[in-house]
Amino acid sequence: MTLGKVIGNIIASTTAVDYISRTVLIIQPIDPNGNAKGKSFLAIDTVQAGIGDIVLTLDEGSSAKAALNEPNTHSVKVVIVGIVDHIVKEI
Repeated sequence: MTLGKVIGNIIASTTAVDYISRTVLIIQPIDPNGNAKGKSFLAIDTVQAGIGDIVLTLDEGSSAKAALNEPNTHSVKVVIVGIVDHIVKEI
């Protein structure tokens, strides 16, 4: 799982069959302090996240397909599986 912040959304006039009627968001990976780390990536939204939300993403093909409840989906790799309410760091 990856912690990230939603920084944008994707609007496409033509998409692969597996992406029809799906919301695709741009995710910036972050550390627990909210600092950007690594390159942004695209993920299918399953939790109605929006720009500015901190989210958990699942980046494992078969697990991502299971989160969508569509095991025969071929092109899906990353999905958003949760919106983070707050982060508690132990000292």
